[in-house]
Amino acid sequence: MHPAYSVIFFTTASGAGYGALMWIALLAGAGHIHAGPVVGAVLFVVALGLVTAGLLSSTFHLGHPERAWRGLTQWRSSWLSREGVAAIATYPPAIAFGAAWVLAGTNSAGWLWVGVLAGVLAAATVACTGMIYASLRAIPRWTDPLVVPVYLAFAVASGGALVLAIAACAGIEPGVWSWAAAVAMAGAWLLKLAYWRRIDHAAPAATAESATGLGDIGTVRLLESPNSSANYIMREMGYVIARKHADRLRRIALVLGGVVPVAALLAGGATSGGVALVALLVAVAGSAVGVLVERWLFFAEAEHASMLYYGKSSV
Repeated sequence: MHPAYSVIFFTTASGAGYGALMWIALLAGAGHIHAGPVVGAVLFVVALGLVTAGLLSSTFHLGHPERAWRGLTQWRSSWLSREGVAAIATYPPAIAFGAAWVLAGTNSAGWLWVGVLAGVLAAATVACTGMIYASLRAIPRWTDPLVVPVYLAFAVASGGALVLAIAACAGIEPGVWSWAAAVAMAGAWLLKLAYWRRIDHAAPAATAESATGLGDIGTVRLLESPNSSANYIMREMGYVIARKHADRLRRIALVLGGVVPVAALLAGGATSGGVALVALLVAVAGSAVGVLVERWLFFAEAEHASMLYYGKSSV
C-alpha cells in the first residue's frame, strides 16, 4: 500500500495523545502527579492537542474532507465510524477532568473516575483505529491478530514516555514509573517483532490460481498487462518496498524507537533531576522517530489482493 503521510501522522500523534490520557489517569490515581494549574494545563493541552491534530490530519487524504462527518453515521457496521464516535466521546470526560485539574485544583474522588472514563474511551478509540485495518481482509498482512494489540501497545508506550517527560519538566521525579514505561516500551516492540516474524513466514492468503479458480489446470501467469501504464490502483495498492530496504528500516525503527527509549527510561528511573529529564526527553524523541518509521512500514509492506490482477503471483 502507498503510505499516506497524513494517516501515518494521524495514527502516531493520536496514539501518543490517547496513551497520554491513559497515563494521566493512572498517575493521578496512584498519587504520583497531584493537581496543579501549570502541569495540568501542559499535560492536557499536549495530550488533547496531539489527538486533535491527528484526527484532523486523517481527513487530508480524503477527496472531500468537508464530508468526513458523514463517516460517523455508519457506526453499526464500520470500524471507521466507531473510531470517530469513540474519539468524540473521549473529549467530554477528558476536558472535564482537565478542567477540574487545572481550574478547581483537584484530581481526586469523583473526578478521578471521570479521568478513568477518558482513559478507557481513549483505549477504545485506539482499538477501533487498529480494527479499521485488521478488518480489511483484502490486505492479509493487516488481518493478523497482533495488529490491534500492537496499536494499543505503542499508544501506551509512547504516551507514558511523553507524560513522564512533561512531569519531569515540572520537577516531578519519574521514579519507578519510568521503569514501568520502559517495560511498556519493550513490550510494544516485542509485539512488533512477533508481528514482523508472523507476516514474514505466513503462507500466502491468496494466489493467482485461487483468485482465478484455474489452479487445477496448472500455474497461472499474466499474459498481458490489463493497462498500458500505471493506474490509480497500481499506484495506491501496489506500492513495493525492496526487502533489503524494509530490513534496514526495521532495524532503524527497533534501535531508535525501542532500544534507545528503553535504555533512556531505565536511566530516567535510576537518576533524578536534570539527568532524568534529559533521559526522558531522549526517550520521547526516540519513540516518536521509531513509531513513525514503524507505521510507515506498516503501510508500505502491506499487499492488496487486487495486485493479483496485475501480475503478482500471491499476497
